[in-house]
Amino acid sequence: MRERSDLRGRLERLDWQRIEQSLEKRGYATTPPILDTGQCAELIALYPHRERFRKKVEMARLRFGVGEYKYFADPLPPLVQQLRTLCYARLAPLGNRWRRALKPDAAALPPELDGYLRYCAELGQTKPTPLMLRYEAGGYNCMHQDIYGEAIFPLQITVALSRPGTDYSGGEFLLLEDRPRAQARCSAVTLERGAAVIFPSSFRPIQGARGFYRARMRHGVSPLHSGLRYTLGIIFHNAA
Repeated sequence: MRERSDLRGRLERLDWQRIEQSLEKRGYATTPPILDTGQCAELIALYPHRERFRKKVEMARLRFGVGEYKYFADPLPPLVQQLRTLCYARLAPLGNRWRRALKPDAAALPPELDGYLRYCAELGQTKPTPLMLRYEAGGYNCMHQDIYGEAIFPLQITVALSRPGTDYSGGEFLLLEDRPRAQARCSAVTLERGAAVIFPSSFRPIQGARGFYRARMRHGVSPLHSGLRYTLGIIFHNAA
């Protein structure tokens, strides 16, 4: 219980105004550590336990990259559930603004995660999507989007569970932004253990001379040079 209380406190102390400004300006935002060393180790220790996950994906077989990831089964680990619930409530207002900017008549997102998951269920999306990813030396992830059905929450989160420069080298988190009639823009992010990057799931609105337009966003991971890299992915929409 104390660990979950600590997580709530760390999330409440984040500068959410700065996070929103960074998302608007750069298309992503980073945080200081929101999980402590023990919480990161706790999540990594779950990875070998098959019963905690509903599905394992070997990336090379599907030409997604080199590495593997596993989707958590319900019920989610308490730490993952709390992180998903609390961050949803913080990000839903920005998600609503983005949706209205691109589609003024878009229905409002529910203010709480439970309401949003009921909406997903109405569309046949009932499978949990939070996941853990594991890369060894030479592993990488091709640029992609995590879309599992009609319901797409506009933002998602990746949390680093391993230490860059100590547990692994290389393996930067990558973001690629495609704008109409312009060259693509790429960003590389290195996160300390427990820190997070928040980024668009599919598109983000950008203000132009004639109103807002869509910028397509994809994300991936550059090749690891050495070591072992674990991350936690928090996706808010469920899968069909």
